[in-house]
Amino acid sequence: MPAFSLDTVQTAWCGELRDLARDRLRPVAEGGAPGRLNRPLIAALGELGLLKRLFASGSLELCLLRESLAYGCTEAETALALQGLGASPVLRAGTAAQRARWLPEVVAGRAVAAFALSEPGAGSDAAALALEAVPEGRGWRLNGEKCWISNAPEADFYSVFARTTAGAGARGVTAFLVPADRPGLTGTPLDMLSPHPIGALAFDGVPVTEDDMLGERDRGFGVAMDTLNRFRPSVGAFAVGMAQAALDAALEHTASRTAFGGPLKDLQSVAHTVAEMATRTEAARLMVYAAACAHDEGQDGVPRRAAMAKLLATETAQYVVDAAVQLHGARALQRGHLLEHLYREVRAPRIYEGASEVQRTIVAKELYARHARAEEGTG
Repeated sequence: MPAFSLDTVQTAWCGELRDLARDRLRPVAEGGAPGRLNRPLIAALGELGLLKRLFASGSLELCLLRESLAYGCTEAETALALQGLGASPVLRAGTAAQRARWLPEVVAGRAVAAFALSEPGAGSDAAALALEAVPEGRGWRLNGEKCWISNAPEADFYSVFARTTAGAGARGVTAFLVPADRPGLTGTPLDMLSPHPIGALAFDGVPVTEDDMLGERDRGFGVAMDTLNRFRPSVGAFAVGMAQAALDAALEHTASRTAFGGPLKDLQSVAHTVAEMATRTEAARLMVYAAACAHDEGQDGVPRRAAMAKLLATETAQYVVDAAVQLHGARALQRGHLLEHLYREVRAPRIYEGASEVQRTIVAKELYARHARAEEGTG
């Protein structure tokens, strides 16, 4: 499928998802408490088959799913995405026993997963992880902290990345599946600008063995990056869904709102702003789809394309939502207004799963590496 065009089946599916998010999922989301895990919402995602679709989908389908849900209910989109992020290391690197134990529960919406990578001193620099795995008998004891972990401390299990070889950078990290009831593991909720739970985890001699490893010893950083490379374009899709919702709200408002003797849309400054919002949103959407297709087809440069897609889409969504607020004026800042909600939601994606500055670094490194290879080839 060309990256710039959806077929009729895909377009219809996206419309169905938008309706589902608005009519079935948003009421459940609104019944939850801000900053707390909404288990009924996660259960609804399982009952509707969306979590099953999440794990069975390619990167493009994942992007369409996240973009469509984000348009109708950002809370449902986030709940679904966090299940995918937390459980993908199990799906992609777990043993048969690990997958059999946890994945059916995740897909059904009965078990909640979390991706535990960031630390107080290792956010953007993920290779600087300090959570230590101290050898003991046939296993290890985990000691240290994780911070800014979505779904913590209420998740049922965590995909945890710990240092098993000191001084080895990215080559000394191992991934472990750690159930929440493992002795020595405690958590604290953080009061964040987010409707979903985010917390800190403390590991005080938490026991793990080879049976808990996700993949091979000292190869866990690759598990983390493989997960992030798949999800980064879809973070962009989440941003595009929010941008489209803000753009549509701005179109409706400026077409019906009267000021200075006529509708706002007749003011050139307003019309040009809306045109800019639409152009940037469509450009971001196309880059997200292209990055997703590149991932599905195994093309070269997937990390660069994923980084570009996340960077452009999240920065675009910030601009579009802000512009929509400006066009609406004070009403958009009232608690409960769609744009007030989007204004709070749109900020975090520019930071998590690699801040915009990290995405720029990834892009630049690959560009200069390609340039160096080309120079060597002509030399």
